[in-house]
Amino acid sequence: MRVLFISDVFFPRVNGVSTSIGTFRADLGRLGVETVLVAPSYPGRDPAAERGVVRVAGGPVPGDPEDRRMRWGSLARALEKLESERFDLVHIHTPFVAHYAGVRYARRRGLPCVATYHTFFEEYLHHYLPVLPRRIGRGLARAFTRAQCADVRALVAPSEPLRQVLRDYGVETPVHVIPTGLPADRFQPGDAERFRALAGIPPGRPLVTYVGRVAHEKNIDFLVRAFARVRQAAPDALLVIAGEGPAREPLRRLVQAQGLAEDVRFVGYLDRNTSLLDCYAAAAVFVFASRTETQGLVLLEAFAQGAPVVSTAELGTKSILAPACGALVVQEREEPFAAAVVRVLTDSALRRTLRDQARTYARGWASLTMAGRLGELYHSLCRAA
Repeated sequence: MRVLFISDVFFPRVNGVSTSIGTFRADLGRLGVETVLVAPSYPGRDPAAERGVVRVAGGPVPGDPEDRRMRWGSLARALEKLESERFDLVHIHTPFVAHYAGVRYARRRGLPCVATYHTFFEEYLHHYLPVLPRRIGRGLARAFTRAQCADVRALVAPSEPLRQVLRDYGVETPVHVIPTGLPADRFQPGDAERFRALAGIPPGRPLVTYVGRVAHEKNIDFLVRAFARVRQAAPDALLVIAGEGPAREPLRRLVQAQGLAEDVRFVGYLDRNTSLLDCYAAAAVFVFASRTETQGLVLLEAFAQGAPVVSTAELGTKSILAPACGALVVQEREEPFAAAVVRVLTDSALRRTLRDQARTYARGWASLTMAGRLGELYHSLCRAA
């Protein structure tokens, strides 16, 4: 089987969509499903070094220097060059230019088309178009989603709560819950002391760690305010924020306003195969409070490294934050969230229990199993075509 993937984002842009695509492509290949990915080009990226990836020229996205917008003409020409190649199915991963080009290509070739619903637009619109009344934004997001979902034969949702969101929107296209799993390399033990040396953090200082896109919808401002309360009970704690994004400067200003300039460290992007694993391993507590996750892959990565987690449970993270998973789940209120973090920091027996639970739980999310489920969906759609 040969599948055409198309996406408005991929590495070196680091986010959950890129990680999901990379993970599934690797495991599908092991299962005999070949994939070709069409994605944006990025400055400094050598397309010749990537097997099975077609890079498309584009321009910057206003207000977000990390992302690239594929030019429609360049994308159309790239897909025209693939007309002579055999594909059995088209899989769309993002809802922007890639969606419309992917649907058009599939229809022209008479191929089944499936899309993964990675993005919870309702919350994104609220953050990026704050002048738009929330009620109107919600209606626009739902209408947009229904229209796009009607374009494809089947949908993949990374979590059961997200499938329910689509059902509540009135989406009638069949929705299949297939999470992104953890590849084997995520279980390679990280080196906590190596991370401390890299970031210039003294030994013994307890780290409260966030990993992910530094964006408004990730609710990191809440984590900063909660951490200010943590410091009252654990004055030697340090908040580590790993990642990049448009909210970095507003967060820096908030950190200054909270008097935390010496107690919050922005470490930027980390290499996924070395320093990122080290960062997870160094965490005394991993904290998360995003309201928009369709799954929450960073939680699984933290569990795989044995990091105790304190998190809220919203949307897709509800599917991950199960009993005995290695996490304390709390409401999005600063006082109880901070109290849970302090509890983990000060109770060594609890930390050991959560670490053991986390490692055991993470093993149940093997990526090869998830890729097998996706491959079965592909085959069923092709048989029905």
